[in-house]
Amino acid sequence: MSQESAGEQICPKYECAMNILGKRWTGLILHVLLRGAVRFKDIREMVPHMSDKMLSERLKELEELEILERKVFPEIPVRIEYELTTKGKDLRPVIESIHEWGEKWM
Repeated sequence: MSQESAGEQICPKYECAMNILGKRWTGLILHVLLRGAVRFKDIREMVPHMSDKMLSERLKELEELEILERKVFPEIPVRIEYELTTKGKDLRPVIESIHEWGEKWM
């Protein structure tokens, strides 16, 4: 590493993005959501070993960040689906690249 690059700070926006994507389970949830709208139980089935509480927490965080949206359908019983927003769909190449890297090196 050169002396110039050693003194540079990491971009705050990069750090923010890594804090979001680096949270446990978030990448797996996003990977599932890239397939399209899904229900809570579908995510839970596709990401085993994650508690319902943790899934709820991550979904709320991603909704607050406007990466996904929660759609409530007025049916009986009520149906709720989660779907990526445009902002979330823009993560596709990132998630796919991580997937490809994992397939190659892990």
